Amino acid sequence: MARPRIKDVARLAGVSEKTVSNVLNDYVHVSEATRQAVRQAIDELGYRVNLAGRHLRRGRTGILALVVPGLAMPYFGELADLVVREAEQRSHTVLVHQTHGEGDRELAALDGFGSDFADGVILSPLALTRQDLRRRDPALPVVLLGEAVEQGVADHVAIDNERAAREATAHLLALGRRRIAVLGGREAPGPGTAEARTRGYRAALAAAGLPHDPALVRPVPGFLMPEGARAAAELLGGPRPPDALLCLNDELALGALRAAHEAGLRVPRDIAVAGFDDVERGHFSVPTLTTVSPDKAALARLAVELLLDRVGAAQRTGAAQRTGAARRTGAAGEREPEPPRERVVPHRLVVRESTGGPPPGA
Repeated sequence: MARPRIKDVARLAGVSEKTVSNVLNDYVHVSEATRQAVRQAIDELGYRVNLAGRHLRRGRTGILALVVPGLAMPYFGELADLVVREAEQRSHTVLVHQTHGEGDRELAALDGFGSDFADGVILSPLALTRQDLRRRDPALPVVLLGEAVEQGVADHVAIDNERAAREATAHLLALGRRRIAVLGGREAPGPGTAEARTRGYRAALAAAGLPHDPALVRPVPGFLMPEGARAAAELLGGPRPPDALLCLNDELALGALRAAHEAGLRVPRDIAVAGFDDVERGHFSVPTLTTVSPDKAALARLAVELLLDRVGAAQRTGAAQRTGAARRTGAAGEREPEPPRERVVPHRLVVRESTGGPPPGA
């Protein structure tokens, strides 16, 4: 059976197709009697709005791309769910793409995957360089997540990673811990998230008057539980084991909890463990996990809002160009594109059992 079309609704309701369109777009000048007749015809026929067609007529697809390193990391799975929900509230569809932290995949996303299937891209990069971002096509709306690779090239949303790590380290120091290791830490001066969190860790040590031991900063090839367990086991089996582990995401921390258990250590009595991201499984681990909790809902909301604002601006610019409208600085109704925006979302340290916090429900 053929899918009912807008002309079928108009015929059944005894109105024009334009009137049906006005009802679908909730225009106020349609009488209530006509509105009811159209809605009754829609229900009777089972008509559904063709969102793809509507978006294409407006000069866009209604599709946003969310590009993350990998959904195997629960943080990105939870973030993707929130982004999808935010986009759905604005009648947009989200396609999720995994890069596995590979530069070629991130560059493809920055190029819009070589097609016009997406109106814009929300991208969490790991491998992109400053040069990559400077060479990007400014016509494609892009919002970057995580630590900024380059300031001023695209809208950017993140927490203050350096401050968050400083607060988490200060919490461990306040417990009397003095040999705090960083799982996933990186000493390089680069702009990445791990680098920023390592700087925060070092700043907290300096504020406490403690020396920095490079041997306690342990890089990992991947931010997953097996890598956290492996790195923690190596540190705990060394001649001078740490008395606390600051893990730069919760997956590493959960792996570290397993390594501590296998080493016969009690958490937090023998060793304290803290993570980042506040993923759901950390609420149910034994012990429950102390973690830095970013406001993921705010991050998703801001990313979608910023991107759709850019999409709308690009659409208006394209419409003006198609109609031959002159673009003159200072002309009535015209405005220059807003420069790239930086948005910092809140975070908080959630103290749970892995550093001596209260049990769930206490």
